[in-house]
Amino acid sequence: MEIHSIVLWGVADLREFFTPKDGRGQGFPFALSWAIPVNPQIMAGVQNGPNQTYAHEYDRLNERINELARVLADEIRSRGLRAQPLAASDRTDPVNIKGDFPHKTAATRAGLGWIGRHCQLVTRRFGSWVRLGTVFTDMPLPCGQPLERSFCGRCTRCVDTCPANALKGSAWYPGLPREEILDVRACDAWKKAHYFKYHKGHVCGICSAVCPHGLKIPDSKGLG
Repeated sequence: MEIHSIVLWGVADLREFFTPKDGRGQGFPFALSWAIPVNPQIMAGVQNGPNQTYAHEYDRLNERINELARVLADEIRSRGLRAQPLAASDRTDPVNIKGDFPHKTAATRAGLGWIGRHCQLVTRRFGSWVRLGTVFTDMPLPCGQPLERSFCGRCTRCVDTCPANALKGSAWYPGLPREEILDVRACDAWKKAHYFKYHKGHVCGICSAVCPHGLKIPDSKGLG
C-alpha cells in the first residue's frame, strides 16, 4: 500500500459478517481497509458547517478512493483471486440511509480505529479527519487486531455540537446498533434542510471537525 502513498491501512477478517457478493453469489472472507486523511486546514474550517472547499475536498478524496480501490482490485484479480471494491459514499439503500457495507466496520476489524460518539471512525494518527476505502477479497493476508472498545473517554464534544441533535452520546462497542449512536433520519433531514447546496445535503462534517482527536493535528492549530 505504501507504493500508493497510503500510510494507514490493514486487513480485516470478515468471516463473521455478511459482505456484498460477487457475480457468482459468493461473499468475501477478508477486506483491505485504508484511511486517507482529509486536509486538516479544511476540516478545521467546517466547525460551524460545511463550505464549498470542504465539498471539493470530499469529491477529490472520493475519486481517489474509488480509483485506488479499482487498481487494487485489478491487482488482486491478476493473481487469480477474487476482489470487489466498495464505492466511497454510495448510498445504495435510500430507505434505511446506508450503503452495501460500512467502510468503518472493515476499518475497526482491521485495527485502524474505533467508532466515536459521532458514529464515525476515529484513528490515533488523524482522528476522524479521514475518508475510508475498502476492497473485499479472498486473498489470504495477515489480518489486523480488531479494536473492540471506544477511546473517547468522557468526551461528548461532537454530541454537544451536533446542530440536528442527532447524536445520542452512546459509547461504541462492536455489535452496538447504529441507532443507539445516531438518529440517522434526524441527521439526514437537517443536512438536506440546511446544506442542500453541498451534494444535495449529503455532507456536513461538524461533528468530525470538533473532535479533539482531529484538532490535535499540528496543521489544524489556530484554524477554524
